[in-house]
Amino acid sequence: MKSPDYLASLFNLAGKVAVVIGGTGELCGAMAEGLAGAGVEVVIVGRSREKADARLARITAAGGTGWFHSAEATSKVELEALREAVVNKCGRIDIVINGAGINSATPFFDITEDEFDRMVRVNLKSVFLGCQVFGKYLVDQGKGGSVINLGSMSGLQPLSRVFTYSATKSAVHNLSLNLAREWAPHRVRVNVIVPGFFPAEQNRQVLTPERVASIMGHTPMMRFGAARELVGATLLLASDEPDRSSPATSSSSMAGFTR
Repeated sequence: MKSPDYLASLFNLAGKVAVVIGGTGELCGAMAEGLAGAGVEVVIVGRSREKADARLARITAAGGTGWFHSAEATSKVELEALREAVVNKCGRIDIVINGAGINSATPFFDITEDEFDRMVRVNLKSVFLGCQVFGKYLVDQGKGGSVINLGSMSGLQPLSRVFTYSATKSAVHNLSLNLAREWAPHRVRVNVIVPGFFPAEQNRQVLTPERVASIMGHTPMMRFGAARELVGATLLLASDEPDRSSPATSSSSMAGFTR
């Protein structure tokens, strides 16, 4: 029988610091909670202190450590201020999750330029800037690290008629693969978690009965995903285990979830 400390020794995350952009949301919030359970100090980044406090209450009740920092994910100035605040308080950054996002099911011919620009700004620009601001820190430090971006199965296949959302997620996948190749020599891993359909605040408005029936039509398990199911992949990708095990491939992988 394996020791109770087997998983802790395998992933060795205790003492690391994670910045979770979009951590006030359901998916990234669950990921933050999972990291905290593995001994990571988590910085939950978003605009809702109320949602962050609720998540942090669960983290601290379970013996974890975390704190909230308000920041606009589409502002490079605010992200740079966030980076400095975390380094000043914690002395290090090891893990960055870029998960800010919004969704819309507007029919293609009805999508306005304003809606398109807003979707690109939140879903793509935030990831671009998060990688730029925090990736520079990780590369310059020379100690390696992990960047995890949130993609979507709809960015790989035309699943649900969320046109702009799907286009932005496809761009996130491409950006992540290019950065993975670019930063691999610096031992900075860039990965994408690619969820299928996970009900969350950003997409509940698009889950009409007709759309749910369509989704379940190509979902063999006939159920949506649960946010906690992303935790295992998060712990693996956040840890140094992929770097130790397979340095030739670890920096260009995608963790896919098709529910």
